[in-house]
Amino acid sequence: MIQAIGLTSAPRRNQPLAVDDLTFEARPGKVTVLLGERGAGKTSALRLILRLDPGRGVALFRGRTLDRVPHPTREIGVLLGDVPGHPSRSARGHLRMLSAAAGVPVARADEVLEVVGLSGLADQRLGTFSLGMDRRLGLAAALLGDPHTLVLDEPAHELSPRETAWLHGLLRGYAVQGGAVLVTSRDPKEAARVADQVVTIDHGRLVADQAVDDFARTRLRPRVAVRTPLADRLAHVLDSEAGAGGAGDATGAADAGPPMEVVNEGGGRLSVYNSSCAAVGEAAYRHGILVHRLTEEVGDTGPVTPLPRADGRQPAAHPAVPPPGAHDATGAPGAPAAPANPADAASGRAGSAGRAEAARSARSGRAAARSALPPRVQPRLPASDPVWPLRYELRRAAGVRTAWVVAAAALLVSVLASVLLARTGSPEPRLFTGWPALLPLPPAAFGAGLIGALSFGQEFRYPALAPDQGTVPRRLGLLGAKLAVTAGAALLLALASVTLDAAAVGLLFGDVTVGPSGELAVALVGWAGLTLGCAWAGLLAAGLFRSTALGLVAVLAVPTLVVPVLGGLLAEPAARSLVGLPERLRSAAVVQWPSGMDQGVSAALRLVSQPVGWGLALSLTALLGAYVLTVFRGRPR
Repeated sequence: MIQAIGLTSAPRRNQPLAVDDLTFEARPGKVTVLLGERGAGKTSALRLILRLDPGRGVALFRGRTLDRVPHPTREIGVLLGDVPGHPSRSARGHLRMLSAAAGVPVARADEVLEVVGLSGLADQRLGTFSLGMDRRLGLAAALLGDPHTLVLDEPAHELSPRETAWLHGLLRGYAVQGGAVLVTSRDPKEAARVADQVVTIDHGRLVADQAVDDFARTRLRPRVAVRTPLADRLAHVLDSEAGAGGAGDATGAADAGPPMEVVNEGGGRLSVYNSSCAAVGEAAYRHGILVHRLTEEVGDTGPVTPLPRADGRQPAAHPAVPPPGAHDATGAPGAPAAPANPADAASGRAGSAGRAEAARSARSGRAAARSALPPRVQPRLPASDPVWPLRYELRRAAGVRTAWVVAAAALLVSVLASVLLARTGSPEPRLFTGWPALLPLPPAAFGAGLIGALSFGQEFRYPALAPDQGTVPRRLGLLGAKLAVTAGAALLLALASVTLDAAAVGLLFGDVTVGPSGELAVALVGWAGLTLGCAWAGLLAAGLFRSTALGLVAVLAVPTLVVPVLGGLLAEPAARSLVGLPERLRSAAVVQWPSGMDQGVSAALRLVSQPVGWGLALSLTALLGAYVLTVFRGRPR
């Protein structure tokens, strides 16, 4: 159940509020449609409910605010727009990745694919999906955590009639099983077909909150749609005959119902209410007026803004139903009063039957949908586990070929560079890392930085964890998982590059002399630290600036901008020295460490004292601090 109380969007300069004091409910077991024209504030209201935009008001999910829901993906299934998935990822891989983040079993992905009818396309790439298939996949992602509530923003927009009918059946089946469904729509006829409750808004304010039968009776009216090049003339003829009492129906019985209304819609279109195709067609024939289209349909009369109350507050509009305790002509409570004119009563019954046509057809479709919809699967969801973000990141990184291609290209370039350096007699550190003096970074370190930048850059470009584009959640748990996976990839890339470079040089040019084991260990640690630092710099910069390209720029900025500045500062003679620091740390430690630790501390100090070490350390500290700051400052209030 969703309770939205006083939702009000943040003020915008020189613009009206997108949502203004909106209050409504979406009850369990019912489909609630938030109806409004384009720009009425439907999407803004959903974003306020989901706390994606700042504003005022309260949104409760079964009595709890969203920040107090332990597992939001198990409470709320969201679909705002198209599925923001990587086009090279398969449908099954996409859902398995999301299942890791939601903490549900991997088998749940195949179960929801079966429910939405995509089991036969589970291994197909998302980039080849049609609009209807993409919308089905979005619903599968929303159902993945078996939520109690569904929040969908115009899910039937631009779908074919067949896909729309399937979608309505799925939503009805979900509601029948006790779930609460909140859907936005701009089509009143669609709302009458699928909804149990219709909440109409206009310019961000509540206009009406009605049951679907009342909505169909008060909002949808039967009409005759006419298209003619002589629309003004035909409208004048119909008005004249209606005033003379001759065009009420085909027989001329004008007093058998309410007066005919003619509305000029513009563009040669007329809407004629309280009449029939026969009456309008005969009137056009008698006056020699050419008609291109003449059909009966159910028309939308549009929302009616209620008058403000005496206290200045906007009341909620309700359908015109009798007050409690009212009696009809027979004394039955709660029934509308009988009209005095029997002819008016007959006309009113005919009009009510036409206006409720959409609601009656919807009820017959709902019964068929309930029997056709597969039963919902109730998975056994485990308790919260900090490993979920790590599993998600592993599946995200390994699910597409981008990172693998980058790593393979970096290793290939590193081997080629090592072979060329071996021919020129370059020193061992640059030889084994494939680092020519002309390049700011060795190929493996650059590749690690690119992998790190892609980790967050692809997250913002294809935000699978976000309900819509551009709202990737900034969570410290997600950051920790990305740091861990990126670190593992960087260290493996560093080890593989050194191993392959040494093997290639040894194979082509024979054995290569290696220095003392102590210096080799320091060099390997320094090489691993450089690769790891580049990967983390790209990761944090891409997460901070929301771009892979800017993350890569930050990686290149360390050796080209930061290191030269620090090199100039460190070149000046120091007033104090760190000589003897390992011995002082040993004496100050509560537990005495082995003597070999002194050599490790000395090697670490040697690495950190280098300009590259200082540059990476300062850059990583600044980027990490800025990212953590955005985590706490970027949350809507």
